[in-house]
Amino acid sequence: MDQLAGLLAPHLRALDELVACDGHITRAAERLGIPQSSMSRRIHALQKSLGVPLVIQDGRTVRLTPAAIRLASRIRDPLRAMESGIESVIGDADAEHGTVRFGFPLTMGSGRLPTLIADFHRRAPGIRLQIKQAHGSALAADVRAGELDVAVLIPAPQRLQHTVIGIQPIQAVLPADHRLANRRRIRLSELRDETFIANPTSYNLRQLTENWCKAAGFTPSMALEITEFATMRELIGRGLGIALLPHDGRVAPGTTEIALSPATYQREIALAWSPTAATPAGRRFLGFLREHF
Repeated sequence: MDQLAGLLAPHLRALDELVACDGHITRAAERLGIPQSSMSRRIHALQKSLGVPLVIQDGRTVRLTPAAIRLASRIRDPLRAMESGIESVIGDADAEHGTVRFGFPLTMGSGRLPTLIADFHRRAPGIRLQIKQAHGSALAADVRAGELDVAVLIPAPQRLQHTVIGIQPIQAVLPADHRLANRRRIRLSELRDETFIANPTSYNLRQLTENWCKAAGFTPSMALEITEFATMRELIGRGLGIALLPHDGRVAPGTTEIALSPATYQREIALAWSPTAATPAGRRFLGFLREHF
């Protein structure tokens, strides 16, 4: 049995990635850095070795069987532990190579963080970054589960190793033709009669928006709930409401950002890490972000 597990390790890794990609063979192959044909061969070889159907061909797509999903969930942690152990041992004397799984919030897709990623890649081209953008709670869960090695999180997470690396100011985003659009600063109380566009109630920024408005003496009228910040800005540009959002260098057409007064509307930016970030590549990336953010 031990010999079989060793021989099937690459095939099991392929299955784990295929399940993570919801059965998209092309995407899974890209994430593993192998040709799609090799990916297909590994899955079919694993089926043959185990004598258990793992995928069902459905036209041009592939559906995963319950057995495939169950097997992937059982092997994921042992595979990650094995990969981390091997990478740590081999890379102890070499911080120039390896893989770091890195996550950051949807609100930070432009500006400083992409610039830092590009700078790090130029300094350490042999280190591969696997990048994920998601809602903050999903990123924190991935760090806890060892699915991500390093993540930038807003707000600072509980029950995770982290350090605060910055502050994210929150501004009012208004339609460009709004009555307050030409002001340099506004008080939140001046927006009491406005219609707000916000995230769902589970989002930290939604909770802050409600708490800040309450402290300013009013309950915000929420017209729309949207998960994507870019879509919120597009709808603001079409006159459907306003929102409290972090600065975005890519200002959506028909919108303007106005600073809030006093300058206390902000969130902490934290850098969190999992024990899987103990590899030389992970330590190097962590150190770079701490120094340059």
